[in-house]
Amino acid sequence: MITLSQLTELLGWVSILNIGMLLFAAFVLIIMKPFVTGLHSKLFSVPEEELPKIYFKYLANYQTFTLIFAIAPYIALKIMGQ
Repeated sequence: MITLSQLTELLGWVSILNIGMLLFAAFVLIIMKPFVTGLHSKLFSVPEEELPKIYFKYLANYQTFTLIFAIAPYIALKIMGQ
């Protein structure tokens, strides 16, 4: 059985890893935009003009889910003193 302190630690690491993945994805999309858009356009047959909107939606969704399912529960457990 997992204790609340173990769950708090797990959610802390999950938050750190998800924030790292989010930052990495954002930097790759910013720094390597021409390469990434060309690759995704060819792989998925999506026009290059639509890809920035798709990338923004992806990053926004990832950020929202990270906040709701990792960071908020971690903060709640920390406030409770676990």
